Amino acid sequence: MKLLENYIQTYGEAINKDVLKVDAFINHQIDPKLMMELAKDIQNHFQNKTITKIVTIETSGIAPSLFLGYLLNVPVVYLKKNPSKITTDECYQTLVHSFTKNKDYTVTCSKKYLHQDDKVLFIDDFMANGEACIGAIKIIEEAQAELCGIAIIIEKAFQSGRKKVEELGYSVYSLARIQSLDNGKITFISE
Repeated sequence: MKLLENYIQTYGEAINKDVLKVDAFINHQIDPKLMMELAKDIQNHFQNKTITKIVTIETSGIAPSLFLGYLLNVPVVYLKKNPSKITTDECYQTLVHSFTKNKDYTVTCSKKYLHQDDKVLFIDDFMANGEACIGAIKIIEEAQAELCGIAIIIEKAFQSGRKKVEELGYSVYSLARIQSLDNGKITFISE
């Protein structure tokens, strides 16, 4: 998506060869107009799918998911990264490793909000090594819901995430695919 690539080039910062900082419009400060355009692009890509629920992982996937939920008129469920003190056996749980934070999270979702009759679109802000996506897949599969699609806002294509997810039998739709962050320069894969 050219608009997103322009935002990344203008406001993004290649911290090192592995880390892209986009806190000016996605991760700290959120640009609502951009979020709506991202949602429209995702809606267009998955227009032939019958989506009944959107699933994301807190925090940065929530904004684009909400805009898409509004457009599709479906609920948005976000997987929590830390179990609550009142967490019971009524939750789906799995362990996820965050590449950026180099930290493990127990990701949870109440069984009240994800069911076997749900047709799910999973959205996340970044894909690096695919751990968050794989964790979400595990929870969606445990709920016996149907995963109809995966949308990633920014994919670091030089890392192994897409390959791991595709090996599980799922395709990935990414709005921007980063080819390299070498020497502080952001380059994209042309599609």
